[in-house]
Amino acid sequence: MIYITRKVEFCASHRLYNPDFPDDKNAAVFGLCNNPNGHGHNYCMEVTVKGEVDPETGMVLDLKALKALINEEIINKVDHKNFNMDVEFMKGVIPTAENIAIKFWEILEPKIQRGQLHEIKLYESERNFVTYRGTYSERFDREPSRTIG
Repeated sequence: MIYITRKVEFCASHRLYNPDFPDDKNAAVFGLCNNPNGHGHNYCMEVTVKGEVDPETGMVLDLKALKALINEEIINKVDHKNFNMDVEFMKGVIPTAENIAIKFWEILEPKIQRGQLHEIKLYESERNFVTYRGTYSERFDREPSRTIG
């Protein structure tokens, strides 16, 4: 088994709050990240695919194709955007790093046909990041669309 990783960067803003909480509870739970004007991050994301090396190409997956998929499906939709207001797939979701990574997984996983999505690592800063490896049941809950492979 070989693991290949594509690293990308993007800038985005968000506000952490739960619309069901009163203001004082949002402030207590989310602290400075609950600023009504939001705040931004220079995110870094690593997308790792695992699989066997194709003897005809010597690759698990063409990294150029993975780059194109990530850019088309995620980066073009989130870069220099506000997760709360501008990103359709985040509507109604508290935009924590955890939830963002899960949504990115849900977008990418069904579109990777060569190899298997192994991990999404999303850095909000050098010191704060999440790692998501999905769950088995998620792969059966999506509509098919553009695939790579």
